[in-house]
Amino acid sequence: MDMSPKVFVSHASEDKDRFVLDFAKQLRAHGVDAWLDKWEMLPGDSLVTKIFDEGIKDAQAVIVVLSKNSVSKPWVKYELDAACVKRISTGSKLIPVVIDDCEVPEALKSTLWESIEDTASYQSSLERIIASIFGVSDKPALGKPPAYVGSFGVSVAGHNNVDSLVCKLACDFAIKTGSRHIDISAFCEDGELVMPEHQLRDSIEFLGEHGTFELQHFLGGEMPSIALTDAGFELYAREHVNNYDAAFSSVVSAIVNNGCTSFSQIKQCLDLTPFLIEHCLRILAGGRKISVTWFIGGDCAISNVSPSLRRTLQ
Repeated sequence: MDMSPKVFVSHASEDKDRFVLDFAKQLRAHGVDAWLDKWEMLPGDSLVTKIFDEGIKDAQAVIVVLSKNSVSKPWVKYELDAACVKRISTGSKLIPVVIDDCEVPEALKSTLWESIEDTASYQSSLERIIASIFGVSDKPALGKPPAYVGSFGVSVAGHNNVDSLVCKLACDFAIKTGSRHIDISAFCEDGELVMPEHQLRDSIEFLGEHGTFELQHFLGGEMPSIALTDAGFELYAREHVNNYDAAFSSVVSAIVNNGCTSFSQIKQCLDLTPFLIEHCLRILAGGRKISVTWFIGGDCAISNVSPSLRRTLQ
């Protein structure tokens, strides 16, 4: 199977000797089947049949050589119109090549053209044109995405991937340590930040504005102190903590049905992480379903259980 792309070269006859012949030869030398009237047409051939049925019809690309000579030629303008129709209808590539200081036709002003300043030396331009014909790009190959991208999961409360990851890491740290105060190590792996520092800072500030974190800033540009808010963890828990609703209900049941009146009693009663129990108590207290008095050491006293909380279990 012939893999050589066919290219029609539209030009003015005045430019044939000074540029077009050599240019077409260079194309052919690099595997491009350049169609030039000088080579393809014999005495007696129909001009219209040859150019439009053979030249443009099967061309993968149409190169329009633009010069002061060609832009004013009615015939070149006609070829250009046909080339535009060809490109639109079948996807043929249109490549304008400007070889002198001429006015680029309106139809081509929105198309990227190749300018050749010296028609006797244009190797770099030739290489770009050939690459375009064959569909080759000098765009660098895609590398591996940053390692932290692999940690992206389902978003948290509609946050973007980065903010969701930062929120998740903070919440995971809180569950593991039992503390709402999030250390910078929450965002590290093997002693290194999981993402660029500027990106982490930006995300932390956003989550602070959003109410997921409470931030305390310091002079000197240090990373702010981070405390996970009840609302921030609640949004995360409802979407990403397994059986969170069941866990919440079990805390309510321990208070209402089992008569637990302290954090320590609920811990003995339920197989839940201490942080999750504490969070449920804070949410219940924030919603005025119970009253909670916290003591130094982490325990608390639970009182004033509301009638509406009791009814949730009925």
